[in-house]
Amino acid sequence: MNRHLNDAGLFANLERIAHAGRDWHGPTFDIFNPSTGELLATLPDMGVAETKDAIDRAVEGQHEWAALPAKDKSAVMRRWHQLIVAHTDDLAAILTAEMGKPLAEAKSEVSHAAAYIQWYAEEANRIYGETISAPSNDRRMLVIKQPVGVVGTITPWNFPASMVARKISPALAAGCAIVLKPAEQTPLVAGAMFVLAQQAGFPTGVLNLIYASEGAAVGTELCTNQNVRKISFTGSTEVGRLLMRQCSDQIKKVSLELGGNAPFIVFDDADIDEAVDGAIQAKFRNAGQTCVSANRIYVQSAVHDEFAEKFVARVAELKVGDGFSPGITIGPMIDGHAIEKIEAHVADAKAKGGEIRCGGHRIENVGTFFEPTVLTGITHEMRVAQEETFGPLAPIIRFEDADQVVREANDTIYGLAAYFYASNLKRVWRVAEALEYGMVGINTGRMSSEAAPFGGMKQSGIGREGSRHGLEDYLEMKYLCMGGI
Repeated sequence: MNRHLNDAGLFANLERIAHAGRDWHGPTFDIFNPSTGELLATLPDMGVAETKDAIDRAVEGQHEWAALPAKDKSAVMRRWHQLIVAHTDDLAAILTAEMGKPLAEAKSEVSHAAAYIQWYAEEANRIYGETISAPSNDRRMLVIKQPVGVVGTITPWNFPASMVARKISPALAAGCAIVLKPAEQTPLVAGAMFVLAQQAGFPTGVLNLIYASEGAAVGTELCTNQNVRKISFTGSTEVGRLLMRQCSDQIKKVSLELGGNAPFIVFDDADIDEAVDGAIQAKFRNAGQTCVSANRIYVQSAVHDEFAEKFVARVAELKVGDGFSPGITIGPMIDGHAIEKIEAHVADAKAKGGEIRCGGHRIENVGTFFEPTVLTGITHEMRVAQEETFGPLAPIIRFEDADQVVREANDTIYGLAAYFYASNLKRVWRVAEALEYGMVGINTGRMSSEAAPFGGMKQSGIGREGSRHGLEDYLEMKYLCMGGI
């Protein structure tokens, strides 16, 4: 047992939620700390049968939850929010132990998760219909909105607390019941959040958790079971395509937040020091393991050398290590495969003329650590410019003019997030509107908020999470025409 979890009171309750009140005699799987390799927990390895049971429970819970007045649903969600805030330290310790991110980042993520729950607790009271002017006096026409039904959700390993909250909070506010399958690498914080949800008073069957060591069978059941009316998934574009195909026979609603290849553009009229700060945030938060991470850093020729010099100096100051250690800013990669991908991108760039300005190697130690790395001399023929690295690797690409960089930034199947730094307002507006991305950060390296719509264009996904728009994805619009009035 990780020593930092000894005092995490929620951790002791995970067995209860994992077993769902039953003795478990089936297969199990282990959860390890990526920083130390230490065994954290052994969980039941659930499959199709357990997923079907969870869906059946959700169908029963759905009716009770949807029938509750909005103010009552809001009250339960507010209690859940308060419990998460009160247990921030416990949740952050569990998160850091299973995922590896620095403890300060873990606490920030838990706060972000709580913010989504609070936001949608309030939005539960703001589901409005409308009346329509009828073409004759003997009828009335109106629109009501109702919950879509049971929602199957699959969350990723890189933000295992905030992604749970961001997905299920709007569904709960709309009146939907949930079947959640968290990532097999980081399921523990989701379990702890569900312990708190039980304490908050959600009716039986509203929240259902599936632990599984692999997602294919569970995902197929969620997509093909006719009692699941919607799928919400965050993960790779490849898996998103598969889930979308599996949902197509039933014309099932989907929300997909998929891969990215975010450009980070620095124009020659930018404040270079602020751009460096923003690039550090956008690239190295969560060790670069974010879907909105700056994957390609474009810098205009006139300021290229100045930016590169200052950026490399800042990157060299980042401290890598166990997320529980003081002063750590970069935690481990989630597993060895992540390191192998970074190494492949570095080797490909070097072979094609790229230069390593700092870092470039795995750290031979316990755990899965890689040095924060900066490459220059990058061209679009290199893999690092074409593929999402998902690690602490920052490639810098020189460009000449705005038309060129916008064209190159848009030359990808992805369209999730983009960033750029500039001061000329004419340029700001033109570039912001020309970038084919669902989210654009202008003179900032961080833009996520529960109040804003999160989602992408092209093959980065469908739908939006967060904001009032996120609630609409979990509601069905029903038109009522009343004659004989």
